[in-house]
Amino acid sequence: MKFKLLIITLSLLFVNVAFAQQSTGSIRGFVYLKDTGEPMLFTNVILKGTTIGNSTDVNGFFSITKIPPGNYTLLIASTLGYDTLQENITVKAGDIINKKLYLIKSNVKLRMVEISAESEAKQTETQVSVNKIDPIAIKRLPSVGGEPDLAQYLQVLPGVIFTGDQGGQLYIRGGSPIQNKVLLDGMIVYNPFHSIGLFSVFDADIIRNADVYSGGFGAEYGGRVSSIMDISTRDGNKKRLAGKVSASPFGSKVLLEGPLKRLKETSNSTISFILSAKTAYLPTTSKLLYSYVDKNGLPFSFDDYYGKVSFNSNNGSKLNLFGFNFDDKVSYKSLQDMKWNSYGGGGNFLVVPQNSPILVNGNFAYSQYKIVMKPEGQQEESSAIKGFNMGVGFSYFMGKNELNYGLEVLGFTTDFDFYNSVGRHLSQNENTTEIGGYVKYKWVSKHKKLVLEPSFRLQYYASLANTSPEPRLNLKWNITPRIRFKGATGMYSQNLIATNTDRDVVNLFSGFLSGPDNLYTVDADGKNQDPKSKLQKANHYVAGFEFDIAKHFDLNIEGYIKDFKQLTNLNPYKIYDETTPNVNALQKNDYIIETGKAKGVDVVLKYDYKRFYVWVVYSLGYVTQKDPIQEYRTHYDRRHNVNIVASYTFGKDRNWEADVRWNIGSGFPFKPTGGFYEDENFSDGITTNYTTNNGNLNYFYAADQTKELPWYHRLDINIKKGWQLFENTKLEATVGATNVYNRENIFYFDRVQYKRVNQLPIMPSASISLTF
Repeated sequence: MKFKLLIITLSLLFVNVAFAQQSTGSIRGFVYLKDTGEPMLFTNVILKGTTIGNSTDVNGFFSITKIPPGNYTLLIASTLGYDTLQENITVKAGDIINKKLYLIKSNVKLRMVEISAESEAKQTETQVSVNKIDPIAIKRLPSVGGEPDLAQYLQVLPGVIFTGDQGGQLYIRGGSPIQNKVLLDGMIVYNPFHSIGLFSVFDADIIRNADVYSGGFGAEYGGRVSSIMDISTRDGNKKRLAGKVSASPFGSKVLLEGPLKRLKETSNSTISFILSAKTAYLPTTSKLLYSYVDKNGLPFSFDDYYGKVSFNSNNGSKLNLFGFNFDDKVSYKSLQDMKWNSYGGGGNFLVVPQNSPILVNGNFAYSQYKIVMKPEGQQEESSAIKGFNMGVGFSYFMGKNELNYGLEVLGFTTDFDFYNSVGRHLSQNENTTEIGGYVKYKWVSKHKKLVLEPSFRLQYYASLANTSPEPRLNLKWNITPRIRFKGATGMYSQNLIATNTDRDVVNLFSGFLSGPDNLYTVDADGKNQDPKSKLQKANHYVAGFEFDIAKHFDLNIEGYIKDFKQLTNLNPYKIYDETTPNVNALQKNDYIIETGKAKGVDVVLKYDYKRFYVWVVYSLGYVTQKDPIQEYRTHYDRRHNVNIVASYTFGKDRNWEADVRWNIGSGFPFKPTGGFYEDENFSDGITTNYTTNNGNLNYFYAADQTKELPWYHRLDINIKKGWQLFENTKLEATVGATNVYNRENIFYFDRVQYKRVNQLPIMPSASISLTF
């Protein structure tokens, strides 16, 4: 019945769109950079002398509808070093005009017409809890080893908490990594970060755009209760063979791109490719350069490979095929050995029907991830997940308004083998399928005072036989052109759970579990009861203001609440097998149900003009969870977090750049040690002679106490110098250091050995890269 109502509503909207198209005309198409053939993102396309226009999206696509018949001048203006483009055009009633437009790099420094797509987007897009990231922004941050990386940039985003250089994870506004969906060209990536938390699996030079939604995201995304990271990659140079090679003490990289079918004046159809390979050799170089950190060398190594082929037609329709393989290995002396591998492939497509106002996009992919860990003196543990995801979406453009709807299907298998803290064995092998349908409508009032974006998602979880209706709403009120109020709310659900818990301070074992069938609540008598739902669920509430203090000077303030109505965790209180009779169910269930709440305020101050860029972020956060026994602060509940980033370009030819980042955060919570005891495993049963056996030293936590670790702070700097050797060839050298004043930030405390282990000390580095 719900799907029938959805179909009827969409049909009525389509009839309205078709009627409007008969009396007016439309112009749509793509804007590209002529020197590379790559799309021009987020730039304005307007009809000169009118207020009619729109901005390009991540594919360079624009659509201007409801144009009265007449003669116009189509105008594209840019401040990014490209000439202004103007083209005369005649619009007739009922016409749909398709264009492919190319911006030419300017040879002279003329005063160009400035049309700010960013200013337009501020008034016509809700932009709640979203950060749009491009390679230029990533390169403004001091980079470890001299090579920019998305993982390092994510750490400075509002609401993001990073738990450490070694084995650290990113927690987004109170959500754990399992609650963050990562998409690479529409394909699910299950582990985007390496064990040394300074590097991601993504090559920053192939990223076209990355949207990070820290909460309140629309119905086009589903299957996660906290956040979304949506990354798209470039197609590759369509005009010439190009690339980049770089090397540093941390690792090296090779990037190659070019045309298989070159872009020509007589034909706009192209085939292009892009290949990237990067590797880390810290275990070798650190013995020589960073022996003061560890004489045995830093134990982190990885290899990342990504390839993509893009087929572009004359009218802008396109097909991308891609594949990846990511490896990671780490060996902590006397702690644990761990390795994981992730690989996959798939494609996405964009279809532009010739005489229809519709735009069709879709994706199909398969990916797999497996992690194996061998803790010192313990059983080997493993977790694997493999599966497919596919979807199709449709977009209608009606002036400033837009209708999107689509369908998504995914299926995956999880395989899990694990031992908890008291040695009880847990295992799972599950197959599951999820189906989600969504509809989203963006409405902009006539004078752009109000923007409403209601959306609805219906998510079906086959393995749990559970349907989740999820209404969502985003809005913006333009109080004045410089002051705007925005808000978002919505309902979210997910099936996947993590193989570690929110109590673990250090755990490299990032595995996945399908939501279990054997999930219960435990009553006061210690008996199992069926829960109302076996899904993890959350409600989001976000509200904030945007202030344009001056030109190029912005202030953004957002408050948020994430109400985790139901969370599933591995049961830390399990000490008996499930079949053990006459014991409290809480002591033998594999899983427990928890609730949680994350709340806080994020403040962002940004100045960006010509040579100088400053980004200041302050985050105040509170994160708690409650299980059947206690309410506790999660190990990533950092109360205060500040990031200051600055970048300055200087020199006669602006070929010097200095970048700096300083981060300070309050200490993470921890439970003090209450005492120690001898842990005897009674391997011989009742005949075990515990009076002569030597058990392992173990500990227990102090009851009802929570303390905080010392405050964390770190300063990173970089200085770059570039040399333009030829027209398309540039050499760049970078020197810098991480943790410049050698702050001893705590990583964790080994309770058994009663020894403090710190984060990485000062690590100077130098790198060189050649772009051609």
